[in-house]
This record gives sequence, C-alpha cells and structure tokens, in this order.
Amino acid sequence: MRITVAPDRCVGAGQCVLNAPALFDQDDDGLVTLLAEPGAGQESTARLAGALCPSGAITVHEG
Repeated sequence: MRITVAPDRCVGAGQCVLNAPALFDQDDDGLVTLLAEPGAGQESTARLAGALCPSGAITVHEG
C-alpha cells in the first residue's frame, strides 16, 4: 500500500489527522502532509482517512 496526497486539493477539513494521526498532519496553512506510509496494521486506518477526505486530496494505492 502506498499513499499520495495533493495539498493543492486539500480544503483543511482535518479528517485525515483525526482518524490517522500517525500517518497525516496539517501544515501551517492547514493542508495535508503525509508523515509516513502505512505500516502493518495501519492499512484500514489509511483507507478510512482516504475515504473521509472531502476533497479527494488523499489517494490510497493498493498493492
């Protein structure tokens, strides 16, 4: 699994940080930043964060 983020699409809702704080943070402008790729046991959390992103700024690539 791999994650890509598009800060230019981010609206700063923060759902990613609330649901996966080990994987995501927000910069000083409130835009998504990726802290780490998901490790073992974090896959479902990563998928949830991607699904909850209202702007589609988070893409979870399976495989």
